[in-house]
Amino acid sequence: VGSRERDWLKEEAGRGCVFVYGGDPAAAGADLRLVLCSVDTPVSEICDGEERESLFLQLHGDLVRRLEPTEKPLQIVYDYLAGLGFEDPARMQEEAANSDLSCMIRFYSEKPCQVEQLDRILLSGVYNVRKGKTQLHKWAERLVILCGTCLIVSSVKDSHTGKMHILPLVGGKVEEMKRRQYTLAFTSAGAQAQTYHISFETLAECQRWHRQASTVASLRLSMVDLSCYSLEEVPEHLFYSQDVTYLNLRHNFMRSTGAGSLDSLCRFSQLKSLNLSHNRLGEFPVSLCEISTLTELNISCNGLHHLPSQIGKLLNLQTFLLDGNFLTSLPEELGSLQQLSCLGLSFNNFCDLPAICEKLVLLDKLALAGNLLETLDLAMLNRMSHIKSVDLRLNNLKRAAVDSLEGNKSVTYMDLRDNHLTDLDLSSLCSLEQLHCERNKLKELMLCGFSLRALYANSNRLTTVSVYPVPGQLTCLELSRNQLQCVPDWVCEAKKLEVLDVSSNLLTELPPRILSSLSLRKLMVGRNHLQALPPLQEHIPLEVLDLQHNLVTKLPETLFLKALNLRYLNASANSLESLPSACTGEESLSMLQLLYLTNNNLTDQCIPVLTGHQNLRILHLANNNLQTFPASKLSKLECLEELNLSGNKLKTIPTTVANCKLLHTLIAHSNEISIFPEILHLPHIQSVDLSCNELTEILIPEALPSTLQELDLTGNTNLVLEHKTLDIFSHITTLKIDAKPFLTADTGLTSTFWSHGVAEMAGQRNKLCVSSLALGSFAEGVEAVYGMFDGDKNEELPRLLQCTMADVLLEEVQQSDMMFMSNTFLVSHRKLGMAGQKLGCSAVLCYIRHDVADPASNFSLTVANVGTCQAVLCRSGKPLPLSKVFSLEQCSEEVRRVKEQKAIITEDNKVNGVTCCTRMLGCTYLHPWILPKPHVSSIPLTVQDELLLLGNRALWEYLSYAEAVSAVRHLHDPLAAAKKLCTLAQSYGCQDNVGAMVVCLNISEDSCTCEMQGLTLPGPGGFSSATTKLATPSSSSGIASEFSSELSASEVSSEVGSTASDEHSAAGLEGSLLPRQERRCSLHPVLPSSIFQRQPSCATFSSNQSDNGLDSDDEQPVEGVMTNGSKVEVEVDIHCCKGKGLEFEPPAVEYSSSAAVPEDDSDGLVLLIQSQNSVNSNGVQTGVKEKCELQKSPSTCCLYGKKLSNGSIVPLEESLDLIEVATEAPKKKTGYFAAPSQMEPEDQFVVPPDLEEEVKEQMKQHQENGADQGQKEEPAVTLPEEFDTAL
Repeated sequence: VGSRERDWLKEEAGRGCVFVYGGDPAAAGADLRLVLCSVDTPVSEICDGEERESLFLQLHGDLVRRLEPTEKPLQIVYDYLAGLGFEDPARMQEEAANSDLSCMIRFYSEKPCQVEQLDRILLSGVYNVRKGKTQLHKWAERLVILCGTCLIVSSVKDSHTGKMHILPLVGGKVEEMKRRQYTLAFTSAGAQAQTYHISFETLAECQRWHRQASTVASLRLSMVDLSCYSLEEVPEHLFYSQDVTYLNLRHNFMRSTGAGSLDSLCRFSQLKSLNLSHNRLGEFPVSLCEISTLTELNISCNGLHHLPSQIGKLLNLQTFLLDGNFLTSLPEELGSLQQLSCLGLSFNNFCDLPAICEKLVLLDKLALAGNLLETLDLAMLNRMSHIKSVDLRLNNLKRAAVDSLEGNKSVTYMDLRDNHLTDLDLSSLCSLEQLHCERNKLKELMLCGFSLRALYANSNRLTTVSVYPVPGQLTCLELSRNQLQCVPDWVCEAKKLEVLDVSSNLLTELPPRILSSLSLRKLMVGRNHLQALPPLQEHIPLEVLDLQHNLVTKLPETLFLKALNLRYLNASANSLESLPSACTGEESLSMLQLLYLTNNNLTDQCIPVLTGHQNLRILHLANNNLQTFPASKLSKLECLEELNLSGNKLKTIPTTVANCKLLHTLIAHSNEISIFPEILHLPHIQSVDLSCNELTEILIPEALPSTLQELDLTGNTNLVLEHKTLDIFSHITTLKIDAKPFLTADTGLTSTFWSHGVAEMAGQRNKLCVSSLALGSFAEGVEAVYGMFDGDKNEELPRLLQCTMADVLLEEVQQSDMMFMSNTFLVSHRKLGMAGQKLGCSAVLCYIRHDVADPASNFSLTVANVGTCQAVLCRSGKPLPLSKVFSLEQCSEEVRRVKEQKAIITEDNKVNGVTCCTRMLGCTYLHPWILPKPHVSSIPLTVQDELLLLGNRALWEYLSYAEAVSAVRHLHDPLAAAKKLCTLAQSYGCQDNVGAMVVCLNISEDSCTCEMQGLTLPGPGGFSSATTKLATPSSSSGIASEFSSELSASEVSSEVGSTASDEHSAAGLEGSLLPRQERRCSLHPVLPSSIFQRQPSCATFSSNQSDNGLDSDDEQPVEGVMTNGSKVEVEVDIHCCKGKGLEFEPPAVEYSSSAAVPEDDSDGLVLLIQSQNSVNSNGVQTGVKEKCELQKSPSTCCLYGKKLSNGSIVPLEESLDLIEVATEAPKKKTGYFAAPSQMEPEDQFVVPPDLEEEVKEQMKQHQENGADQGQKEEPAVTLPEEFDTAL
């Protein structure tokens, strides 16, 4: 777009440009034209200007539709963008001009068609053909067509007028001829089968015909599938297949009139089944009523508002599907279809039960889900004596009306989920066998128990459930998440009850008869107020017992002796101090396989009891009071596959763990383990988590088991890994280790305010589909970005968002748009490209910054999310949710929106059977039902804010907000806190991917974030240690999760077309340094003439910044260290810069007042000045210290380690030591490094006379201490040539 075009576009928001592609998708880039137009420009005008007949529209890389001449392309684009969530017309104009939008909406001048699609519709060509199995006939050149179910052979010259030979292929066979190359034999079915031999010119052509013809021949029925081909008409050759009985034309754009249109379908004389769903018909084609042979007709999702009276002609119709339309009534003529047994009316606009259904005596199911019914008319149901199944979920039902006491003996199944019922009396349905009434507002429920077999009433407000008479056939009863204070008496009398779920109620005790039931196999009583279980007197068949989150202090002594079939026991989050014995003598009959005892008060005394369960496969003992695990006891658990001992006080894992040959997962983080356990000899070991311990070294074998996929060693501050060890670990898919000590001493300004820890666990799945973004220093350095992305079953999208979303956020923030957070999600949605067409991802993004309009204000937190990822703020010890869950089960507004747009919500509560989320990034093919527009909230941070918790769906599904906050509030290590949250979720029943991020906040009202005028000597190589990180795959990398596949972050970023820049500073090591305005906090506001300027986040080194984040050109004469006239105590910390052999990095300056920090480069020393009279100096120092100790997260690994192609991380020494490169840079005697080495006047350290003696004494002490420390750390290091030039 040239300058003139840009000026023309800016004149009016209703103007824009449309990209028009050619008909060949492979050459789309070369055949691309830009058309300038307005929102009022019709298709006809564009076609006239381009000399084209038509214009075609493709959405999400899927179907291609011919636009009508009166349609307006630019208005279509703007409406699409507005539907996504864009609001500003100028921004929509900008987005419409972005070529990336073509992955979501694209215009073609010719209808594109893939070769594969053409093959399935029509294969044709001129080949040599011989008829018959013998060689009596000669080879002749013929036109051969494979269409539908037939092979058509005709003369080349007279292909349409001459004689045509039609060979039915259904039930026949297609074989290759061995005597003649590239030749196939087509044979029809039946006693008088005919055969045609066809010779092809190439192997590829022969294989295409063989593959497609074999598919047709293998069909048992004469079925033709032409779905999803953007067809406007049926291919003419298809009508020669007179044996077609099943025709699928779903997801096309079939025309009602014209050649090959719906009017022509009556030419199929044997057609029985026709699928025309999703064809944008608008009106019911009357011509279909002439196909009297039809027994099945699907015309769902076509925008129909009424049915014609001619529908009564389809007398043979048995199945009629009308779901997803706008029907409000049915014609009386429909009652003449006496063979109709299935009628689909779900997701229409019916307000009452259709009375015509009374006449359809063969109809046994009433499918009216997703309509507008407000009253359940039981009297009308009584009149429909033939109806056995009723589906009324997702309506607006508020009450059930009963006009008489007459009972209903026909209805056996009823689904009333997701309505607004407050009480329900179905006692008149005496034949009812199964009832679903989840997610209503029920307080009372009354049923007839004569035939009742299953009752599902979860997520209500039930206090009373009455069933009379006692349901003797009841096998399954689910009453979880209600307000029951006791188990109903009739439950104890149900003699066939096998599954009882009363979890998340208000129960204080269980009736003894429940546990003594001779039929009960699964009992779920978790999240109640039980203090004890009744004793067991007899043997019971119980197999699953879940009593987590109660107040139980002791399990029944005879539990394992009487419940010999018990295979699963979850007693986590109780107050257990001991466990009952599983042995009466020496032999144990226990069949227990899964045992979860996390978050109790168990001690070492319970370990011997566990040996009685020799069939244990999974054992969770996290967050107890264990100090030792006897070696002799562990050796007896030979069947153990997963062991979780996290959050205890263990100092070692017994060596007898080597006897657990089947062990594949060991989780023992947050202990005091100092010796690496002997687990690397185990043949099936896959995942080992020993983070947050006290490991110092690892003794490993020469070869590791090939099954090892994940090893987490973060949080072991004293652990030193040699290069040999790292080489052995190189094949591990995911290796998480801490950075080197001198690299982790990143005491930037942001360390005072926040630090983070990230944990991600795959659970029972074989891949991790959760990724995290953690940038504690973003943009100016006193901003932070944290995010979490959950792809459910795909790992591609979370990684793409992890690499690109921070850069998108930075661009949006720099535009100073009030909608920056919402636009960040919408632009990220676009940048997913083709990957986002079929895949989707939940996301939450948190952005901490000062208010742009008021730089002197406190920090504010802006949170945006889509899907099921959430963020929770801990304020004064209480949880404060900041996100909105966009799922069908938890957001009634979204359910209403999706229903209005006529999406089909399947019985498992998923949009079109794909996902339960209604807002996601990606999944563009489900537009407009699935949108990327996020929920955005902003809140100012205060001194009462302690933690920020981020988690995916699996975390919040098993942990409440209050429980998550209370579980980690007392922990000082954010990594250990995040690990604990994931461990708790897994112990509470989560088997899916779980991710948690904990951000420790230290926000104070007088927190100073000024960049004062003064300099320190840059760290090794002249790179900033305060606000920059080591080189990472992408400029937005604050990556908190490890890549688990052979794809680096940079490769992912390049594939998605990221805006991230992987280039280093343009100036390089020799470039000039650009000055930048200093930053001031609310205590020390910037002068009015100052300019507030943002800089892009960059994870690479920048040579134009010094250690404290200031530009080297910002040097100012130091006027003194007096702040308010009082005496200031100055503490000086001196470190020597030792060039290439340097093993530590000077920490950044910690600001606690307006004291300036000078630089003295005459001796290569760094002077760190800390003011002692600031009111918050101690708090700042403490916060920095804690942050240095606690910032051990997986993100640290990615920031300071190089990711290998297999996902492993090794130190930068083996690949590219930027510190060494930068240290050697002064040897270049040109440019900036040719500066003289003498001290500049403005670099002098000025101290008031009354403090000179005190400062000299402190400097002398620190210099001696630093020298001693350097000798101890590097006794054998030969110092290279030193350069005292200021970098």
